[in-house]
Amino acid sequence: MLSISPTYMLYYLPLIVTVALVFGATRHENTTLVLNHAWQTAKWITGFMGVIFAVLYTISLFT
Repeated sequence: MLSISPTYMLYYLPLIVTVALVFGATRHENTTLVLNHAWQTAKWITGFMGVIFAVLYTISLFT
């Protein structure tokens, strides 16, 4: 099924938090707005990665 170690998923959380906070901080200066924007960005990136994973997993089932 998956040939990657589950411990690599531990890199996901700090990476997504960092990217979302930096992206939010470049758009706003108010802390509340930064955190709200970071939360929305994190959800968007997670959803996008989930869709890509589902597509690749579905393709791998047919090969």
